[in-house]
Amino acid sequence: MKAVFFDKEIKLVNNIEKPVPKENEALIKVIICGICNTDYEITKGYMGYKGILGHEFIGIVEEVNSEDKYWIGKRVAGEINNGCGECEWCRKELERHCPNRETLGIWKKDGCMAEYVTIPIKNLVEIPDNVLSEEAVFIEPLAAALEILEQLHIKPFEKIAVLGDGKLGLTTALALNASGLDVILIGKHQNKLDIANKQNVKTMLLEEVNIHKYFDVVVEATGSLSGFETSISLVKPRGTLVLKSTIAASKEFNFAPIVVDEITVLGSRCGQFKPALRYLKQKKIDFKPLISGIYHIDDAIKAFDRNKDKDTLKILISMEKK
Repeated sequence: MKAVFFDKEIKLVNNIEKPVPKENEALIKVIICGICNTDYEITKGYMGYKGILGHEFIGIVEEVNSEDKYWIGKRVAGEINNGCGECEWCRKELERHCPNRETLGIWKKDGCMAEYVTIPIKNLVEIPDNVLSEEAVFIEPLAAALEILEQLHIKPFEKIAVLGDGKLGLTTALALNASGLDVILIGKHQNKLDIANKQNVKTMLLEEVNIHKYFDVVVEATGSLSGFETSISLVKPRGTLVLKSTIAASKEFNFAPIVVDEITVLGSRCGQFKPALRYLKQKKIDFKPLISGIYHIDDAIKAFDRNKDKDTLKILISMEKK
């Protein structure tokens, strides 16, 4: 089968062996998958991963290695973390923190940028008929955005700022707005802010920001040290700074304001798919404007090159025939 494979360099391989589902796994024929910033970071050495890339997908279940035949023929997405099922984290349904987990396309488990992928049946979620595959592929980043609401109780009157107008920041702002919260998206690119604004999200260009210590919650989604510094300046004393992106510091940073203003710093990563699925089914967010291009798997390398462009939001890779 065809697959996008990474081993020190990214390449399209045409002769990868079709995977065989293990016990209680499903074999899925992939329809479409998304390129995530994590995929790009992996190509730069993140996690030391070697294998098939990709963790955002929609596909059709063709086979199950189980007596549970319900899933055969269903259009599905899949939770990306597979835990041991026995530790305290798995018992709390927090498999993303299981010390023995596999993570699809990121750690110990071949990903979905291929014609076929296998994942545990327990990780499957069925996609409703009223949701297009190119919309449903946003379920993983949407779940990550909604994870904030699982971790943090935000009161209806509190003010939230999301800093960063890339796909992560946009998705987070749209999700929080769809939850009925008072949120403003701050970024550098008017064309990207317009996508949020058209869905009734308040927006502001970074160069116009002159308010400090104003927001109860600030979500940092730029992945940059300067964004981190700006985020801290926007949080009220005793407010909360939510980190949705990893930041590699290249210079010294002054943490004193966090202590002086007693700011709570909250790391936030993966989320559960079922809440995100409800948002998709109810059409709470229009993800179509976030799609910058759809490439066939034969053009996967071009898709990754396009993903590097600063004006690009979401790039999708289709497995369907041209």
